Amino acid sequence: MNLLDLISPATIRAPLLATDKKGVIEELVDLLVADGKVDDSSSLKEAVWTREQTRTTGIGHGLAIPHGKCAGLCGLSMAIGKPSEPMDFEAIDGQPVRLIVLLASPPDRTSDHIQALARVSRLMTSESFRQEVYDAEGPDEIYALIERQETGG
Repeated sequence: MNLLDLISPATIRAPLLATDKKGVIEELVDLLVADGKVDDSSSLKEAVWTREQTRTTGIGHGLAIPHGKCAGLCGLSMAIGKPSEPMDFEAIDGQPVRLIVLLASPPDRTSDHIQALARVSRLMTSESFRQEVYDAEGPDEIYALIERQETGG
């Protein structure tokens, strides 16, 4: 699973305009819509928000990975957002979130969905990489950091 297949600089926003959890999810879904990855924004927003209300996707260390499955998607896609200030995402470690990675996938791609979640989690376990992303100034810099990790550069 290569994350470069799921994102582009157009699906990364830094800084995010939204300042609350629901607003961030909606803003990230809107990026996927604008990039032609998602047709039905309301269904995806509802799927991700419903999943988020079941259990927080704030997994700790300043990272949240909200995700949802929605019919009508061609394949997996991902949007990344960095809030202007760390924000409350009800993370399991009680710490504010500094990066939100939204994953959208079709209902029949469960294995790929799980692999993508695992890949993001593994990537972000590196404290030095995490810090570089948190310090990044904008979408192109975040994309370049991920590209370096994914290509072994």
